[in-house]
Amino acid sequence: MLSLTEVEALARRAHAQQVDKAGEPYVGHLAAVAAGVIARGGDDDQVAAAWLHDSVEDGAVSEQWLREAELSERTRRIVLAVTKRTGEAPADYAARIRSTPGALLVKEADLAHNADPERLAALDPATAQRLADKYARMRRLLGIG
Repeated sequence: MLSLTEVEALARRAHAQQVDKAGEPYVGHLAAVAAGVIARGGDDDQVAAAWLHDSVEDGAVSEQWLREAELSERTRRIVLAVTKRTGEAPADYAARIRSTPGALLVKEADLAHNADPERLAALDPATAQRLADKYARMRRLLGIG
């Protein structure tokens, strides 16, 4: 099994060339989500999933790689649960997250960082409002405050 240190290093390498919507290194988001999972009492499987939560969706790793990687089955399931699928309805996405043990906490940490007012303030007002509304809708679908 990959250690958390190895998972973090892998995620940092896989996303090294990516930036977020504000032009900041994307690995900062991954680190914040992992820290958010820890702060919410998440376990090692959830922390590993936090580091990898956008890896398949962003094309940083393939789904095949994820399925074959030396990760716990629970970590794999969480990552796949939080991976958005093309054309998927938000309600279906939320239902998959809610039905996958451990995934809701990872998604909650992800949404908390995405909706951080300081992060949103770095965007143009229209984009910031669109994203804030999107994250609020997802929180409602997930049943989180």
